[in-house]
Amino acid sequence: MKILFASFELAPFTKVGGLADVMGSLPKYLQGEGMEMAIFTPFIGSINADKYNIQDIPNSRLRLKFGYAEYIFTLKMCKLPHTDINVFFIDNPKFFSCFNCVYPAGIDSWYEQERFITFSKAVLEYARLLNFKPDIIHCNDWHTAMIPVWIKTSYKNDDFFKNSKTVFSIHNLAYQGRYFPEILDFAGIDKNEVFHQYGLEHYGSLIWMKGAINYADKVIAVSPKYAREILTYEYGEGLDWTLNINKNKLCGILNGIDYEEFNPQYDKLIKYNYSPSDIENKEKCKQDILKDYWLEYKKGRPLIAMISRLVEQKGIDLLKAVENDLKKLDADIIILGTGEKRYEDFFVWMSYNSKNIRARIEYRADICNRIYAGADMFLMPSRFEPCGLSQLIALKYGTIPVVRATGGLDDTIKAYPEKDADGFKFYNYNAHEMLNCIKYAIEVYKNKYEWSKLILNAMNADFSWKKSAMQYKKIYNELVKDK
Repeated sequence: MKILFASFELAPFTKVGGLADVMGSLPKYLQGEGMEMAIFTPFIGSINADKYNIQDIPNSRLRLKFGYAEYIFTLKMCKLPHTDINVFFIDNPKFFSCFNCVYPAGIDSWYEQERFITFSKAVLEYARLLNFKPDIIHCNDWHTAMIPVWIKTSYKNDDFFKNSKTVFSIHNLAYQGRYFPEILDFAGIDKNEVFHQYGLEHYGSLIWMKGAINYADKVIAVSPKYAREILTYEYGEGLDWTLNINKNKLCGILNGIDYEEFNPQYDKLIKYNYSPSDIENKEKCKQDILKDYWLEYKKGRPLIAMISRLVEQKGIDLLKAVENDLKKLDADIIILGTGEKRYEDFFVWMSYNSKNIRARIEYRADICNRIYAGADMFLMPSRFEPCGLSQLIALKYGTIPVVRATGGLDDTIKAYPEKDADGFKFYNYNAHEMLNCIKYAIEVYKNKYEWSKLILNAMNADFSWKKSAMQYKKIYNELVKDK
């Protein structure tokens, strides 16, 4: 069976969110399962070609027409680290390698559409050029949502793809690719064929994600609860009707994490390693990260951490609503992340106007791991959370999650004082309910026996990719049998 993965970001080469981690891990755990895999991603200018031994593929020049213009693409490749899986990088200096970030801010919306459309079309044409005839094409988020649409329309009579089935993963339903229908001319798709309520049309606009949901053979949400939530008006982001009429092909598979990368026993990014059988060094990791945040270490005082994109989805408004109460907590709070300027400014202001709260407005993987290792609690008050990987990483590092019970957060965290509890939950999107949950966690922290049990339960929880990868394999096999 041949599996083609298409993703606009891919760890460790490019990473913005959980999508990169998933695409960098899932294929590794499908190795040895009778699958030949290829991953396609754009060649962003920040990728270190020397570090990963990325080589140009000779005679890979490809000329494709979009609208009234033609664009030339080239192809590079390397192996996904620690695997024998081919990663193909599609390059075009106008759309991809001219940027040092995956999703540049402030670019024209038409141009943004062009970037994703040209990449997705090039994926299909390079599969043909390489004679990689996929049984399954696994697409991710709206950046590659055009592919299921093309397979069922423009390519429906193409012998090369006639047996290809498409899987579409929803990592975040809030980002849908809404635009004017005129973009279909650039994509080379007949408007009369797709611009209707069972295709891409949505109240006069075009939504690529809606098209992928309608045309894909299987739709996967990244946690079971999120798959149920998005069928409702509250979480459906306007696409709940579309998702309900496609409910028979929708399922939820929980994301996993790669314990080869996230493991405090072997992590080279933290100064002091530790394990479930010997966690003394975790306190040293706490002292280490407090220095980075200009906070004084006080024995017996908990450290609460938050690593997040600073956007509305992540529950930042709840923190703003109780900012004075947070300043009075018998705990220190550290934040790492970037996002909307209003939230960045809020955390900078809090850093200068509180004794116990400090923020760094940046993203660095090395600091992330040191925070996971050094913090006592990990706060995720999300308004919604498709899956969430941060709470899974926090568990492995013995850092107890305090989360809102939504999506993957509810699927993965067992709330204290349940049997085998490994975290704390609050249920309503309410600032004072969140605050009371934090205060409760601080009180439990003072009971060292109970807290030690929480740490052991957390570090022994198993959210590796092995189980989830087998669920993907089952879906692929079912689709191939239906050919």
